[in-house]
Amino acid sequence: MVKKWNVMIPKLSGDKPRKAYVYLPDSYAKNPQKRYPVMYMFDGHNVFFDEDATFGKSWNMNKYMVESKKELIIVGIECNHEGNKRLVEYAPFAYTNVEHGKIKGKGSVTLNWIVNYLKPYIDKEYRTLPDRKNTIIAGSSMGGLIALYGVTVYNHVFQRGACLSPSLWVDPGKVLEMIARAHINRDTTIYMDYGELEMGNHPENQSAVLSTAYLLLTKRVNLTMRIVPGGNHSEASWEKQVPIFMECLGL
Repeated sequence: MVKKWNVMIPKLSGDKPRKAYVYLPDSYAKNPQKRYPVMYMFDGHNVFFDEDATFGKSWNMNKYMVESKKELIIVGIECNHEGNKRLVEYAPFAYTNVEHGKIKGKGSVTLNWIVNYLKPYIDKEYRTLPDRKNTIIAGSSMGGLIALYGVTVYNHVFQRGACLSPSLWVDPGKVLEMIARAHINRDTTIYMDYGELEMGNHPENQSAVLSTAYLLLTKRVNLTMRIVPGGNHSEASWEKQVPIFMECLGL
């Protein structure tokens, strides 16, 4: 079952509402004593239903969860769709490039809201396992970049992260600096992938992926790094990776 409601993030978009989603497994209602891990996902409108998705194609997480009978709560938050606001919200740092221009990253504001407002609300309203080892973060593209930010810089909150096609290329140097400065526990598990067909989308992709993976390994992260055969930069491709990253994260 997926519930929808409206939330506001005042420091990002004032009093303009956006959609929030929460998936509850079938056993949630049947077993009132049971508590569950929680995975927080970016671009929540693309997570569950095609009719809500930006390009008419979602990850179909609801379908996957029902069929797999995974015992997990999933929370998705819609992004800001105005202009470059999504890039601003999901960038962990300020950057400038030819494709996006100047982006004033507010990823820290986004993560602070998730950690200090959304997570306490979810933990209060639902039967969660609120500790670090049962708190996961996930996203794709710019959502994959901020998921990487979350699981490294906010490693005291998130033990596991799935970073699909993360936009490392926007500023590889700042990505490496972000990871290098982070205190990352050795029990941290990260899944990161890139589609074979998207590797040529940006000249920086290949070196950024390799250098990021290497640095994570030097930090003793339990890293799964994949180049997806035939994979591209789309929800349809990311949907196919769901069973794989769920398995790699031990979910």
